[in-house]
Amino acid sequence: MSLNLKRLRAERIAKGLSQDDMAHAMGWSARGSYAKRENGIVSIGANELVKMAGILGYGPNELDLFFSQNVPEKERQHS
Repeated sequence: MSLNLKRLRAERIAKGLSQDDMAHAMGWSARGSYAKRENGIVSIGANELVKMAGILGYGPNELDLFFSQNVPEKERQHS
């Protein structure tokens, strides 16, 4: 499983929040701290994800919404 940053962004936009809004709600003084995480430049820590989800209206039991399951393709068999 991997964190789906596109879903995080989509949820933020759906709630009408800017990256500035999210940064301030997280307690950061600048948008860049949040933007780097949403864009995958900086990894999002578990506690940060819980707080971000809360800002977006989701509880700790709903975090699976922000993950994608990575299923490897079956290896092709050669004859």
